[in-house]
Amino acid sequence: MEIRMNNNVLSVILAGGKGSRLEPLTCDRSKPAVPFGGGFRIIDFALSNCINSGLRKILVVTQYKAASLERHIERGWHFLSAELGEFVTVRPPEQRVDENWYLGTADALYQNIYAIEQISPKHVLILSGDHIYQMNYARFISDHIQSEADCSIACLPVPKEEGRRFGVMDVDEDNRIVNFAEKPDAPRCIPGDPDHCLASMGIYVFRTEFLFEQLCRDANKPQSNRDFGKDIIPSIIEQHLVRAWSFTDAKTGEAAYWQDVGTLESYYEANMDLISVDPQLNLYDNDWPIRSHQPPLPPPKFVFNEHAPGHDRIGHAVDSTVCPGSIISGGTVERSIIGPSVRINSYAEVRDSILYDRVTIGRHARVRRAIIDKNVFVPEGMRIGYDPEEDRRHGLTVTESGIVAVPKNARFDQHSRVMKPHIGELQARHDQLRAAAEGP
Repeated sequence: MEIRMNNNVLSVILAGGKGSRLEPLTCDRSKPAVPFGGGFRIIDFALSNCINSGLRKILVVTQYKAASLERHIERGWHFLSAELGEFVTVRPPEQRVDENWYLGTADALYQNIYAIEQISPKHVLILSGDHIYQMNYARFISDHIQSEADCSIACLPVPKEEGRRFGVMDVDEDNRIVNFAEKPDAPRCIPGDPDHCLASMGIYVFRTEFLFEQLCRDANKPQSNRDFGKDIIPSIIEQHLVRAWSFTDAKTGEAAYWQDVGTLESYYEANMDLISVDPQLNLYDNDWPIRSHQPPLPPPKFVFNEHAPGHDRIGHAVDSTVCPGSIISGGTVERSIIGPSVRINSYAEVRDSILYDRVTIGRHARVRRAIIDKNVFVPEGMRIGYDPEEDRRHGLTVTESGIVAVPKNARFDQHSRVMKPHIGELQARHDQLRAAAEGP
């Protein structure tokens, strides 16, 4: 794949999302930093799309619980050449413009106008850091430049009932946007297709000068939400050329794969798709590699092949992805994603589940339809995912569809109830200090 670097475009990835609907996976990290597919983070897809599209000037704008994300970028995304003007730079809130954190997507750009101005791009590509997809932004930017548009918005059709979650637009025969509504109660359908509406992907490309004008104008409106979808886009479609660009598969012409993994259910389903025979998202495409921080770990290992009547001790995994450093030691893994440095001990069963880094499954434990975060030890003989009420009694998060989420660093007491050691230690220390202050 030939990659041409585009020096005239700055990519800005908005990566400050709380991801509250993904709790407990986002209790200690922002949504873009959530692991995905075993060896990746969600933000790796937007970053890889930039690199594969020849865009190597990238600002990552962070806000909530950003330490994990910043550490990931520091370890895995500093391979670009500063001498050639390439960079991935993290931009936390600096309060350079005012005393607020970022108040919305537009305000995140407004508060970074000074940084963007120093780079002097002709165009600014604005992306979200919490979506899963593979897109050649060069096609999008080329269409924007050739059309001489002030702003272009990437879009795709979505089912009408999902339109309430997106910005929905109407376009004319020249793909000019003539109407835009952010998360409407009654989404307008695509003409001739009553089952779908045309939704914004939250991906924009602006002429830089025009973007600065709109950001400054919006910042001086006290009633503004400081948001692109709610404020900037609706305010410019009448007076300026704002075009829609359909995100389609270059080979088939059909709507391309794109997922907003904003809930535990959608996140789980997107991961499970990866281990299907013919996944919608192809991580094995050599022409479009997804990069990430890859720690120096040994290959995965499968040990024990002992057959006994009704008591086999065989380390094996089927219809699954197993990451480096993991050991399947006499346990069974089916239809699951096993992250780095996981250990599945003898006679344990893991089915239809996602295990993050350094999870240990004890002997005879059984795990089904679960998402288990980092550094969790599941005790010998414990069940997870077989009885929703039992899981809730143990302090675990259970969705309506029965997916169980186990928080990072969780440990279980003798009654299999979850506890967080670091929180417990902090609380104990706080209680000791309070008791000492109060005196006998």
